Amino acid sequence: MRSPAADVVRLLTGRGETVAVAESLTGGLVAAEITSVPGASRVFRGSVTAYATELKHRLLGVDATLLAEHGAVHPQVAAQMAAGVRQALGTDWGIATTGVAGPDPQDGQPVGTVFVAVDGPRTADFGAAHGGKTTSLRLNGDRAEIRMETVQSVLALLIEQIASEQTGNERAQDTERNGGF
Repeated sequence: MRSPAADVVRLLTGRGETVAVAESLTGGLVAAEITSVPGASRVFRGSVTAYATELKHRLLGVDATLLAEHGAVHPQVAAQMAAGVRQALGTDWGIATTGVAGPDPQDGQPVGTVFVAVDGPRTADFGAAHGGKTTSLRLNGDRAEIRMETVQSVLALLIEQIASEQTGNERAQDTERNGGF
């Protein structure tokens, strides 16, 4: 049985694309999962583990006002982390995790509140919004289970976005072949 990380490496290798990871609650687990796959060096550029809130701003460019008003556990924070790591490390794709693994609530959010995000290639055909997606999760379990489920969820979201972009590009090429837009 293939793992989501192996699928990510296979898909990105086939496309000649790269990925970078911004992590908070997962503390490096996403990067470790990807780099456990043979051949990951062809697609994995690096990661930023921004566990402290101020590092999300300083290293990843997350808006300071957003962090001050909503804290680090927020969907826009995840989206900005993904975009920030993609830009900082110069990759085609950026993925991010932020949330509360426990044992205590954080930023007014209960344990198990998690946001994962993907920021990907943008093409003229699809506009600026294409390639980016954030998902909200409510996970159960202990700290370790929440963190591992987050890893699997962000990798699954990346696979979904790669497939979505590939399908969109194929539709655009088909439209061009059949007489334009």
